[in-house]
Amino acid sequence: MRNFLLKLAAVRGEIKADLLVKNAQIINVLSGEIHKGNVAVIDGRFIGFGDYEANEVIDADGLFMSPGFIDGHIHFESTMLTLPEFSRAVLQRGSTAVVIDPHEIANVLGLDGIRYVLHSISQIPLDVFVMLPSCVPATPLETSGSSITHRELYCMIQEECVAGIGEIMNFPAVIKGEEEVHQRIAVAKWKKVDGHAPGVNGKSLNAYVFSNIDSDHESTTAKEAKEKLRKGMHILIREGTSERNLAELIKIVTKKNSWHFSFATDDKHPDDLLEEGHIDHSLRKAISLGLDPITAYQIATINTANHYRLKNVGAIKPRYWADFVLLSDYKNVKIESVYKKGIPVFKNKKLIRFPGNIPPTVRSAMNPDDVSLEQLKIQAKGDKIRVIDILPNQIVTDEFITKANIKNGFVESNITDDILKIVVIERHKATGRIGKAFVRGFGLKQGAIGSTVAHDSHNIVIVGTNDADMFAAFQRIKKLKGGLVVINDGQLVAQLPLPIAGLLSTKKFEKIAADLKNLKQKVKTLGGTHDSPFMILSFLCLSAIPKLKVTDLGLIDVENFKVTSLFTD
Repeated sequence: MRNFLLKLAAVRGEIKADLLVKNAQIINVLSGEIHKGNVAVIDGRFIGFGDYEANEVIDADGLFMSPGFIDGHIHFESTMLTLPEFSRAVLQRGSTAVVIDPHEIANVLGLDGIRYVLHSISQIPLDVFVMLPSCVPATPLETSGSSITHRELYCMIQEECVAGIGEIMNFPAVIKGEEEVHQRIAVAKWKKVDGHAPGVNGKSLNAYVFSNIDSDHESTTAKEAKEKLRKGMHILIREGTSERNLAELIKIVTKKNSWHFSFATDDKHPDDLLEEGHIDHSLRKAISLGLDPITAYQIATINTANHYRLKNVGAIKPRYWADFVLLSDYKNVKIESVYKKGIPVFKNKKLIRFPGNIPPTVRSAMNPDDVSLEQLKIQAKGDKIRVIDILPNQIVTDEFITKANIKNGFVESNITDDILKIVVIERHKATGRIGKAFVRGFGLKQGAIGSTVAHDSHNIVIVGTNDADMFAAFQRIKKLKGGLVVINDGQLVAQLPLPIAGLLSTKKFEKIAADLKNLKQKVKTLGGTHDSPFMILSFLCLSAIPKLKVTDLGLIDVENFKVTSLFTD
């Protein structure tokens, strides 16, 4: 109480504040305006506007002052960065808080993965709010490394940094009323529950919302988002590496409904964070597309804080944490400095006072059975096959049927028509299961690429032009104990080791970004047509997103939620 009374005396102006930011153009996301003023800080919190004496004075000299940005939904594992390195990457971009769903590491390591995340959070300046992974495994159509029940979620829901239950991916189970998934939803109590309802509409969407699910980040069209908005869902406008929905969804945002929207990245690669940005990129793009700038800043800050009930963040307000960004150009989001709890973390184009990386303290996550070259072959059982068709800038896929390229009784890749073999090899329990299919849209003319980042169970996924290179990719990934590889003529072309759960690197942010950029460039030399081939590759295993996907169990018909045959009449 004594400490509080001293702070209150500072608020009244009777004793000095720690910091005064004067002559700022304050982007006030509460009143919806920009106004000139001075802002005082003590003990890491804003104490108010006005003329205060302070131990340190910063003359903003007309710079714009915004609350720190908030990412409403991200799987930090998609960046391949440990949380300390992730915080380095996003704080310099003005993001001072994120809402994460550690769904990926939980599907590999279970509770051990979540404990690793919670330990990491305690070591970094970034505010990280956790949505507990609800779908471990994501669906019964793949083999994950672990499982988490509603009872285990219940044991963690009271943690202060936990904002609720993460995205409910098994939407058919929610709609049908399956008991276990509804018990997981019930664990949240008064906290939030994130949704995942790609293409769900009509009465099925009514059932999904009725089940107490609060948000959705899977809308790809304005029509889809509007129906969800009308039914009370908070819309997370996703702009990630491969899923870019902002330009489409921003069409339905108005001043009257804007408080129902937040920005989210969902999945973002490190080179994109370095070159393009984080939530600052979403802000910049939204404003360039005609969204009112103040509305855009509200979507980037207070809307997310209010929706997830995040304490003391999202606005410049007495008692809130002094997390703020100083900008020379608020429309183009040109960041000059970033402050966390009143202390500079980015200034003069440099990051300041960061902790070291956290050494890996997790168990092994690479336990594949021995696989032979012969096991990758696909014996012809018909002359027509179903092919996964990649759609531009989306994680949903289509299906098309084509004549199989059969040689000596086996179906092989058809490089001319860009129909390549894809395999998924189970890596957690040495079951020896291998799912095999074909995909159109990678453009490879030679070689193979492989990865242990394969949503959501993160088995080994490999796509290639020939079995020999695909087998070499498997062998290299196994030797690395997880990671990304590019192979050609049996030789390693490039790699990015991911020793932590087969998902995260132990290297610095800038090094990982450079290595990933190199991998992408090498893929293009093999004929690859995608800017983010490894992100596309990872989503081809996502058995909760329509239409066709592949897991270690085989080709998946997501719309009917079942394993289907590669061959068809």
